[in-house]
Amino acid sequence: MRFWDTEVDLTGPVTALPKLRPADLLLVNDRDLAYAKIRLDPASLEAAAEGVARLADPLARSVIWGIWWDMTRDGELGARAFARRVLAGVGRETISTAMRQRLAELTTALESYTAPEFRAAAADDAAARLWALAVDAPAGSDAQLQMVKAFARHAVSSAQLDLVDELVTGSRSLDGLAMDVDLTWELLLALVVGGRADESRIDRQLAADHTLSGLEQAAMLRAALPTPQAKAAAWLRAVEDPATPNATRRAVIAGWGRVRDASLLAPFVEPYFASLTRIWRDRSPETASSVVQGLYPWQVADSAGAGGVDVLGATDRFLAELGGSTPPLRRLVEEGRASVARALAAQRADRGEPADRGEPADRG
Repeated sequence: MRFWDTEVDLTGPVTALPKLRPADLLLVNDRDLAYAKIRLDPASLEAAAEGVARLADPLARSVIWGIWWDMTRDGELGARAFARRVLAGVGRETISTAMRQRLAELTTALESYTAPEFRAAAADDAAARLWALAVDAPAGSDAQLQMVKAFARHAVSSAQLDLVDELVTGSRSLDGLAMDVDLTWELLLALVVGGRADESRIDRQLAADHTLSGLEQAAMLRAALPTPQAKAAAWLRAVEDPATPNATRRAVIAGWGRVRDASLLAPFVEPYFASLTRIWRDRSPETASSVVQGLYPWQVADSAGAGGVDVLGATDRFLAELGGSTPPLRRLVEEGRASVARALAAQRADRGEPADRGEPADRG
């Protein structure tokens, strides 16, 4: 409940506020009137963590979630701490688009911003909580559907993948959940990524949905198979085969990047940078852009250097060689670099390490 508010005009680098009345939560930028990064005082941060889901105003909830997400992206709040807040509050969200946004942020936090050594355990915990939320959601609701999709995305344990498989085969059901063809493909993708479905199973599903959409879904799932051979075949189809339709190429690229074991993608870092200028020269802007952006090897970057690849170093070497000759290509690669720098800073924060002031998290 909002007890009082006040408006303040910002007039310079520092603006003195009027004397504020005491409150459990002082929400700066309530009603989202300013385009700005917001931070709360410690007492308000604690109050928000305990009560965000009980706030009746969806815009106030959105402002608080935005603050937490900015803190996570800026390395001020650990990714696993952010994930715990999402999992504690997302089930009470009443706005479908807000729920979808929180779950998308959860995916980025778990797959990119969580330190690699903690990811499996964090995904396991998230999947368990998401399944509970799916079971408790109203039958046939959008919330139920979103929770099931998110559960499948993060399912890692044998028991969790068993649940996904049972939903696909129909041996388990949730009241009101329609297992249509789109959801079947999405859950089957989770099984492929988890090593629980092979190419023959993809073929069976394609036989049941032999449409243009089904062909693209099958291409994505084949690219997601967790084997070096599947990754190499997907790379050739996405990068080297000019006959691959753009929609199929995007599907292949999406599947290629879905891995639990990032080492599967490490062999492609050098070929990626070696192919960029050629791809940009020889292919259409749409094709070249999809390759440059979609195959940028963010998955293999590791702030601890424990088996990861120096993606920033490889990027910097490429940019130095490229110079200013191809500004659009340079911009796309720099955007990829910025995303990795941000992720590495977030991983350090997730470990509780101090921020590395020598490498900015975002150049854009």
